[in-house]
Amino acid sequence: MTIIWTILIGFVAGLIARAVKPGNDKLGFIWTTLLGIGGSLAATYGGQQLGIYQSGQTAGFIGAVVGAIILLVIYGLVSKNKGS
Repeated sequence: MTIIWTILIGFVAGLIARAVKPGNDKLGFIWTTLLGIGGSLAATYGGQQLGIYQSGQTAGFIGAVVGAIILLVIYGLVSKNKGS
């Protein structure tokens, strides 16, 4: 899988993660996209290195969405603590 394809998947994963994650975040479109891309890159290459799935499998997309949700949750926790 090329890096461009991974970034495109990350874009979609970020949007899906934002729709699935509960709560009202004040993230804009750009931050949602960047966190989705980051989660996608981490989950795609991390999952392949751990041997969980191979390049091009559907599990990679699911992993990308889960990775994006995790990054959104972490961002929410960090931004909540920063405001206190």
